[in-house]
Amino acid sequence: MRGMDLSEHTLRALFDQLGLPSSAAAIDAFIAQHRPLADGVALADAPFWTPAQAQFLREEFDEDADWAELVDQLNVRLRA
Repeated sequence: MRGMDLSEHTLRALFDQLGLPSSAAAIDAFIAQHRPLADGVALADAPFWTPAQAQFLREEFDEDADWAELVDQLNVRLRA
């Protein structure tokens, strides 16, 4: 059982959690490189994640966990 995550939940922090560069420019570049994510492809099933990243995204979204809102924001931005 996880303890309450009291860290700040921002897109930058989500990218840190995923082990990705997290500057605003790096996040914008990542999104530009990987969008648009095809309809019908779940965010966690996108081919550009490592297995560990995909598992983290799937768990956070499925459990409506601390990061779910940010995972959803990333999902929306990758489909825009």
